[in-house]
Amino acid sequence: MGGRFGARLEVWLRTSRRVGSTEPGSDARPRGMAVTGAPSQDGVPAQNPAYRLASLFLRPRNLGADDSALTTLVGFAAMNPDARTLWQAPSWGLAVLLACLGMLGPFSIDTYLPAFTGIASAIGATPVEMQQTLSAYLFGFAVMNLFHGALADSFGRRPVVLAGLAVFTLASVGCALSQHIGALVFFRAVQGMSAGAGIVVSRAVIRDMFPPADAQRVMSQVTIYFGVAPAVAPMVGGFLFIHAGWHAIFWMLTAVGILLFVANWKLLPETLHSTHKQPFNTGNLLRGYWSLASNPRFLMLALASGIPFNGMFLYVLSAPVFLGETLGLGPGKFFWFFVLTIAGIMSGAFLSGRMAGRVKATRQIRYGFVIMAAVGTANLVLNLLFVPEAWWALLPIALYAFGWAMMVPVVTLMVLDLVPERRGMASSLQAFVGSSANGLVAGVVAPLVMHSALALAATSLAMMSIGVVSWLWVKPHMRVAPIEPLARP
Repeated sequence: MGGRFGARLEVWLRTSRRVGSTEPGSDARPRGMAVTGAPSQDGVPAQNPAYRLASLFLRPRNLGADDSALTTLVGFAAMNPDARTLWQAPSWGLAVLLACLGMLGPFSIDTYLPAFTGIASAIGATPVEMQQTLSAYLFGFAVMNLFHGALADSFGRRPVVLAGLAVFTLASVGCALSQHIGALVFFRAVQGMSAGAGIVVSRAVIRDMFPPADAQRVMSQVTIYFGVAPAVAPMVGGFLFIHAGWHAIFWMLTAVGILLFVANWKLLPETLHSTHKQPFNTGNLLRGYWSLASNPRFLMLALASGIPFNGMFLYVLSAPVFLGETLGLGPGKFFWFFVLTIAGIMSGAFLSGRMAGRVKATRQIRYGFVIMAAVGTANLVLNLLFVPEAWWALLPIALYAFGWAMMVPVVTLMVLDLVPERRGMASSLQAFVGSSANGLVAGVVAPLVMHSALALAATSLAMMSIGVVSWLWVKPHMRVAPIEPLARP
């Protein structure tokens, strides 16, 4: 059911959905239609019989996800029914708050990188031992990604965020006070385990609070703000290291943790409705993990969003060799690479937000993949024909980032809507798939290809191709989210 009829049906159902709204005392009804039933004893208005009849024909098993009108209609499923009263400020305010939570992970990774050599000299660590501080962080981050969302589905979004920030702050204090490499590795692992809570839970909060089009706009805003962290973090860390020593970097992260804790304590609402909480027991958790891990649609969507990112991340990991040796840029010119890449991410996310509610979700994803495929192919051909030069070799990476950022907010929301009752767990597993792929690329793939511009281009295109294949497989199998259950009289 699509096209004009689907759109008209959506408008009609929105105006005749119920005799009363979900708020007690409301008598909202379609123009010209009288109240057809008395309110129930508990004050919930009677349902419009026309809506009850129409809803019988709108079952998800008969609908495809690419019907935008009906996707919007049923996209309110499992939203918090009190969402409008929980956050009454502009949506960009919530986007900023959630973006700060999401930025904490990459910010705390990149901030101390300029001080690697200085820290090693100060505490008597070898380069290999210093590398373990980064590996411990990434390992803790990936492992705990499996659990943050499940905990948030049972105990609520707010407690998990606040607990994660509290642990992160204490771990930052531990890093600042570390006098030997063993302590620093331990506290960096704890930092990684706690920093992921913000990224995982913030995605679930967005979908708790907003219907699909609005959720995509907010997710795009979060992506825009999120793109600032990798650019700002090394500059902040380098400045603190030069002027105040390496301990100041972790004291600054401690201050950031305190500020975020206070801000979320004051501002972040509990967005998980009490009726949507999952029982916290081993059997229920195992069933949830198995239902997602064995769901091909979930796995393909997670691959479609996570693997193409590595086509761009590969260049970030290889930046010292690619920029310094291959392109012959001095350290003072490295910032051009990061500025262009982040500009691509922010521009693509901005365009995704502008297209929300105006362009079909599947079409947006197609546009993103077409851009990445065209740019990736052109990048490979250029590296086959010419010796790479900085004036043209950086542009394809920025355009690739643009295409990725255009489509990833949409795919992320599709992942969350596959299992609205376990939205936190879905976000956890999606983050786990992405961070595992990132770790594999960082530890195995990048060292093998970073010394060749042609190998980098070919590997980047291969990463994008995995995402395309995953999306082409899952697209025909997508279904819309289930319709919100009818109110009981």
